[in-house]
Amino acid sequence: MKENETPTVVFILLLFLNIRLLNGASPPGKPVIVKCRSPEKETFTCWWKPGSNGGLPTNYTLTYYKEGENIIYECPDYTTGGPNSCFFSRKYTTIWTIYVMRVNATNKMGNTASDVRFVDVTYIVEPNAPQNVTLEIKKSQDREAYLWIKWLAPTLVDTRSGWLILQYEIRLKPEKATEWETHYAGHQTNFKILNLSPGQKYFVQVRCKPDHGFWSQWSQEKSIKIPGDANMNVTVWIFVAVLSVVICLVIFWRVALNGYRVMTCIFPPIPGPKIKGLDTRLLE
Repeated sequence: MKENETPTVVFILLLFLNIRLLNGASPPGKPVIVKCRSPEKETFTCWWKPGSNGGLPTNYTLTYYKEGENIIYECPDYTTGGPNSCFFSRKYTTIWTIYVMRVNATNKMGNTASDVRFVDVTYIVEPNAPQNVTLEIKKSQDREAYLWIKWLAPTLVDTRSGWLILQYEIRLKPEKATEWETHYAGHQTNFKILNLSPGQKYFVQVRCKPDHGFWSQWSQEKSIKIPGDANMNVTVWIFVAVLSVVICLVIFWRVALNGYRVMTCIFPPIPGPKIKGLDTRLLE
């Protein structure tokens, strides 16, 4: 009796497996943790890319532990950072600590885990772009125009206490240019650019970076038109005035000369008396 039951059980298992395979169901593909970012070194978010779901509803969980500890935690917030993400608020963020994390994908056919990701919040800081970028045309002591750029640090970043020190970079280009000209501004929140083309329109953007971390995105484009060169305009007007005076003098001289010739034709000079045989010395 038992010998007859064994083939039956094996047959049922094979039939069940074949049905699963025919339906295309399989364990989930391997997820990948693609990025972890902190905007201000106080909170951070990690994102992952799901693998194949195996044709079945798949659940994803992020688990982690802190290096040197044995307690395993699960992601505290799956919603704030958007789909396929885990957000760590200030309560769950510790600097100078390495987080060891992985993402687990599970469906009815099995589970798959991502590779381990090591995260130190200090080295994943990518701030938001600088804000309130303003452009202004000023003139130096020699009356040369220059571009004055100023901005504010990004929101959420504490720079006053020195918790996060930012450095800045500026780029600008003329309206019809394709390549940007880049300037390093250091830690200051203003910058002066000289030798710009008069009458040209320029676009300007600013970005920032912490001492340990990554550059932010570029700020929104701002534009300004450099006014024409006033000194050049004065020179042009002086040249026009001098040329006009010269032309007027030439015309006046030609008119005066022509007028003298006309008067000579109308009123020719009267010749003096000429008597033959008269000795002019005797008249003296």
